[in-house]
Amino acid sequence: MARPNPEEPTLFERSIEEAKAMGRQGMDHPSTRPVLTGGVVGAIAGAILPVVSWPVGLFAGAVVALVMQVKR
Repeated sequence: MARPNPEEPTLFERSIEEAKAMGRQGMDHPSTRPVLTGGVVGAIAGAILPVVSWPVGLFAGAVVALVMQVKR
């Protein structure tokens, strides 16, 4: 198993940078729409599921969409 390059940014660091870039560029950033869509889907799922509230679903959906965007 290969060791990760210590100079290469981690998934967490890349996600933070992507979120900052989205904040700076707004709707012009290519990741903004997919992350917002993930948040909406998560909020709807959270509203439907009895265990999770819609704010938790919104956050979870947005985080999942952001990580998927960063992994590409």
